Amino acid sequence: MAARSVRRDPKADALRAHGALHPHPQDVRDPLFGSHEFFDARDLVQVKYEMVRRVEVDGHSVAQTTDVFGCSRPTFYQAQTAFKAQGIPGLVPRKRGPRGAHKLDDAVMAFVRALRTDDSTLSTPAVLDQIRRRFGLAVHRRTLERAVRREEKKRR
Repeated sequence: MAARSVRRDPKADALRAHGALHPHPQDVRDPLFGSHEFFDARDLVQVKYEMVRRVEVDGHSVAQTTDVFGCSRPTFYQAQTAFKAQGIPGLVPRKRGPRGAHKLDDAVMAFVRALRTDDSTLSTPAVLDQIRRRFGLAVHRRTLERAVRREEKKRR
């Protein structure tokens, strides 16, 4: 039996790559999205824009609009605030979670450098123990190793 080739959708691939592929396009029941191929319920940015426009320009209620666009009122208000502050780029989904080594700030890394300068044979678990005692931080071994490697890269 021959393997069937899967037809790739370049637009869906591009939306996915930028984090803008709507996770639930089937929930968008607004008639506009069924009226023309230009309106694509898979495009989360377009859906959010049209939702905000529907309230701001067409004067529809937030409750009615969020119902036909398949989202919550808090999601609407977040999109509205982001659009007013940043325009279309504000509607593009952002990565969640911390950006960078938020536990290992400059003070902690200066402490690590000082420890390693005083005793270059100090093991990673020993450094982690010192960080825990001094700063009250529980840091994973790999987190510290990556941070030290980043510091070494910066110095080079």
